[in-house]
Amino acid sequence: MSDKTRVLVLFGGRSGEHDVSLMSARSVLSVLDPSRYEVAQVGITREGQWLTGRDVLSAFENNVFSSLQEATLRHEPGKPWLYAVTSTGLTPLSQIDVVFPVLHGTFGEDGTLQGLLELADLAYVGAGVVGSSVGMDKGVFKEVMRSRGIPVVDSVLVTRRRLTAHMEETITDIEHMSPYPVFVKPANLGSSVGVSKCSSRSDLVEGLLEAAQFDRRVLVEQGVDAREIEVSVLGNDDPQASVAGEILPSREFYDYNAKYLDNASGLIIPAELEPGLMSRIRAYAVEAYKAIDCSGMARVDFLLDKKSSLVYLNELNTIPGFTSISMYPKLWEATGLKYADLVVKLIELALERKADRDGTVRTYRSSNEPL
Repeated sequence: MSDKTRVLVLFGGRSGEHDVSLMSARSVLSVLDPSRYEVAQVGITREGQWLTGRDVLSAFENNVFSSLQEATLRHEPGKPWLYAVTSTGLTPLSQIDVVFPVLHGTFGEDGTLQGLLELADLAYVGAGVVGSSVGMDKGVFKEVMRSRGIPVVDSVLVTRRRLTAHMEETITDIEHMSPYPVFVKPANLGSSVGVSKCSSRSDLVEGLLEAAQFDRRVLVEQGVDAREIEVSVLGNDDPQASVAGEILPSREFYDYNAKYLDNASGLIIPAELEPGLMSRIRAYAVEAYKAIDCSGMARVDFLLDKKSSLVYLNELNTIPGFTSISMYPKLWEATGLKYADLVVKLIELALERKADRDGTVRTYRSSNEPL
């Protein structure tokens, strides 16, 4: 019997961040030591089909799926296997000790997948259902931060239905909230997909319609001329923050192309901040992480107003990018934790959290109930 840890890496997914997920998965798979881990791969298509086989990631990168077979997990406890779906039923393929989701955005980072893995009683890397869903929903997340006294910019949350029925009224409300520019973004997405900087009413209409394609709820935020500061957080009940880093976007703001495609944005690690400000930003990152019951990992993003030097917490990403140019692993490397060791630590944290969950009593018998 093998003493290797059996890891199932999940990537792709039904999200606007599908391609980013493939890039992140390539990096994670490259450092999983075969002498220590037995690795299975499952790719999820844009339509939601789970596929496995030989070199699944390459098949997804080339959009050629003919060599792959449909796969699934059982949703009940006690069956920690990956199964092939055949015409005659389910065939066990490989046992699973821990799932490593590298799924950004909806149906991967928002608590839905985490709910499935909880039902199946599987260990998995990253935040649980609550941390994932609150971290993903920018509108709810901002309200939690406000309740904890953590500074965030002013914002308005609008629905797709309201935009369709009351666009003029919605725009007036936004203009009362903040002067231009404002930032418009889908409430439930990441990697700057669907995000627009709007400097006029016509920009705003275009930005709202763009964001509403990706989510039924759209967040509009006050624009701040700010430095973009990021902190990586790692841990379960006792999370630790990395040094802070600064993004120098190659474009007007840190959009999808600047993050993943043009490789021209600058990174300053550690960020040039006076020690007290660095400590305060790291403390805010840990406080936000704990406030939403996050676990495993998160990247916490801040805005530092260039004029007033006020700090605003922007968002928290529970499955941050893991590409070769991603900030999350770079910040930990600068703090003293190499990429490969970071992946090992995340798997250990997943197993630790599963052991903690296993200590929960799932049944209750009243003292008046007969034995």
